[in-house]
Amino acid sequence: MIKLYGVPRSRSLRVSWTLEELGIDWQYHFINFAKGDSRSADFLAVNPCGKVPALIDDELVITESAAIVLHLAEKYGDRKLLPELGSDLSALHHRWVSFIICELEQPLWTMGKHKFALPENLRQSSILPVAKWEFDRAAGIAENWLPDSDYLLGDSFSAADILLAHTLLWATRFEQEIPPRLAAYRDRVTARPAMAKALEKEMAGAE
Repeated sequence: MIKLYGVPRSRSLRVSWTLEELGIDWQYHFINFAKGDSRSADFLAVNPCGKVPALIDDELVITESAAIVLHLAEKYGDRKLLPELGSDLSALHHRWVSFIICELEQPLWTMGKHKFALPENLRQSSILPVAKWEFDRAAGIAENWLPDSDYLLGDSFSAADILLAHTLLWATRFEQEIPPRLAAYRDRVTARPAMAKALEKEMAGAE
């Protein structure tokens, strides 16, 4: 049985969404940061960084949300969430994954760190306008790159769609302005039934 450690609506939602898309049985383990779960010896043995998500797949322990999503797609997806290896579409998929994690998500996490994640004495409010500028620039590029199709690779839903749609949800919760075509894409992709099932399971596990 696959075990996923997470917090509802955090990066763990990318993983739970992937698990539901693939129809895999999994268990959810809520990490309550307020109660110190992330600093417990048991959890630090799983992820020494003390962050979510973390996933146990048999004997494999893996962290970092994008890496987990790609691992699940490769191992269990039978190419369901990934294009053919070595194809032009695979190259585009690599580009999207890298851009989402390095360019689009990075300023959002900067906002999060300096609003609530870092110790108060380390937070710098002066960085927030810079992070907003970085996000707006990346969102504009993503808007221009967005194809005239339902998904990033045409008619085929992919792991990159999970990563992008979730990142846009995160941006929306952070009250960032989302360009119109990107906002329509977010709404369309996050309406998938697997996304609703994943969030429902995460929320139930946190009660």
